[in-house]
Amino acid sequence: MPNRILEIENLTTSFRINDNYYAAVDNVSLNVNKNEVLAIVGESGSGKSALAFSVMGLHRQAKVEGEVRFRDKNIVDLSTNELNRLRGKHMGMIFQDPLTALNPLMTVGRQIEEVIYLHDRRMSAKKREEKVLNLLDKVGIPYPKRTFEQFPHELSGGMRQRVIIAIAIANDPEVLIADEPTTALDATIQAQILQLIIDLKHNMDSGIILITHDLGVVAEIADRVAVMYAGQIVEIADVYNLFENPLHPYTRSLLNSIPTNVEPKEKLHVIQGIVPSLQHLPRVGCRFKDRIPWIPEDDHEANPELHEVERGHYVRCTCYKNFYLENAGEAEHHELS
Repeated sequence: MPNRILEIENLTTSFRINDNYYAAVDNVSLNVNKNEVLAIVGESGSGKSALAFSVMGLHRQAKVEGEVRFRDKNIVDLSTNELNRLRGKHMGMIFQDPLTALNPLMTVGRQIEEVIYLHDRRMSAKKREEKVLNLLDKVGIPYPKRTFEQFPHELSGGMRQRVIIAIAIANDPEVLIADEPTTALDATIQAQILQLIIDLKHNMDSGIILITHDLGVVAEIADRVAVMYAGQIVEIADVYNLFENPLHPYTRSLLNSIPTNVEPKEKLHVIQGIVPSLQHLPRVGCRFKDRIPWIPEDDHEANPELHEVERGHYVRCTCYKNFYLENAGEAEHHELS
């Protein structure tokens, strides 16, 4: 497809624990298009950030297999030097914690300047400084010249996040990964950051991967959504279909755990249990099975795969057909075909 900018095929990322490797990202296949926000959602421990770091080639101790194709190159096979030429220029990343991502000993301006210099050493110092000031203005920082000379600890959380975004977009990347970009920000700043990401999508025509556990954020800015659980993608759909017609039991459980989705006096749904640790994660059968024990064993596939139930809408495992929320009772049990 002409609009496809990034292709992830059968990506598996495994981490060594004692003498064995355990997959945190397990045979994931996705694609990202230009001028699109693809949201990847799931609980903590689902493998979202591990997937993002794999795409950027940032894992040092992991075993990464499969393909991440960008510009007809498989990123997984690139050397460190080749990755460094790619990252920061063609691919950018907005990290989850800006305070730890920024160098506390360098001013904000110099840190943004550095990523420009590394990929364009012919640009004069004056031009670089002008570009940095323009970037600070672009991400909504009110006094760029003053901020240029400040250190990260002198800025608020929202301002630091804007600086991280300025670094990520300094060279107009074609792919931008935002890993929980609004974590720990108040509602007003969160709304501003999300609007900024929407503006960047349109202005740079980039493909954006948004990693989040916040379904409210997803509803606001995503075009397509991939729901991730225990290292696997369990459902993929455009954002409207996902909210109007969620199918996988995990997706439906997440949506019904949001207080705003619950009617007055209706009991809030709570998902049983937690995401299993890597060492105890079931590798055979439906990985969500143990958290919905009221669904019969026969409703699950022995080896669940993604099925296209309608155009562009994929769901893993047949258990979705007879799933109902336990605390909603049998009245909520609808057979799906």
